[in-house]
Amino acid sequence: MDFRKIAPYFKFSKEQRIGIVLLFAIIIFLQLVYFFADFSLPSQFFPEKERWMSLQREIDSIKIASNNKEGKIYLFNPNFITDYKGYKLGMSVEEIDRLLDFRKDNNYVNSPKEFQQVTKISDSLLNVMIPYFKFPDWINNKKEPKEYKKYPNVKNFVKKEKIILSDINLATQEDLTKVFGIGEALSLRILKQKESFGYFVSMEQLDDVWGLSPEVISNLNTHFKVFELSKFKKIAINDASLKELGVFPYFRYALAKQIVTYRSMNGNIKNVEDLIKIKGFPVEKANIIGLYLEF
Repeated sequence: MDFRKIAPYFKFSKEQRIGIVLLFAIIIFLQLVYFFADFSLPSQFFPEKERWMSLQREIDSIKIASNNKEGKIYLFNPNFITDYKGYKLGMSVEEIDRLLDFRKDNNYVNSPKEFQQVTKISDSLLNVMIPYFKFPDWINNKKEPKEYKKYPNVKNFVKKEKIILSDINLATQEDLTKVFGIGEALSLRILKQKESFGYFVSMEQLDDVWGLSPEVISNLNTHFKVFELSKFKKIAINDASLKELGVFPYFRYALAKQIVTYRSMNGNIKNVEDLIKIKGFPVEKANIIGLYLEF
């Protein structure tokens, strides 16, 4: 190759050589700045954003738990069956409508047999639904009249003293101690339990009083019952604050916080079945809790 032909292209004046050297120096300087300088923006801390992100993580965990939760049917009073629950259990639209028409006149079914007579469901479907039925306490505890053998020659039978039922919510300590098995300590516990709720809505709540044996609870049921459920102020579940929900004995603060979060995500709570979807809700107390709430 003849370098003499291209040599003229590499002849530069003094000013051009100085310019080329400066250009290379600038390029090298910029490369060093690029490799060693930190161009990342300074991080800024926003406390409000951190709180929102924490709440969002909690909401996401609730959503994941809700999506992973297996479908489950809980005990319910068949008189108040919804279209969705009836469909889920296998009832047809006509069968559900028959029950709704029956209920329009303020009638109630009091047994699985009556439920089948009204809805005309099949025996197989009835057997599937019976395990989920929960009738009110007074129906389950209702005793069939006994037939006594007549003795025409025997006179002047000793009549058993009739026990008059009293309202458990009006009972005093003196009234309670008259029941066999109830002393001063147990009577005070019962009154304290009632005070914490403000009003008993079911005699089943006596099961939660520490120290009451099944025999003593049975004795209490023969002397007392809950008469009216309109004498106390119910909790407006969709309007109550976190503090108001937190003092309710069945909720406490942790569950109250879950309820408020559920309301903010899903809107108003329509019934007890919505509450059952919330993690930590005491499902076994759902029927009792529902009587304290206003939807």
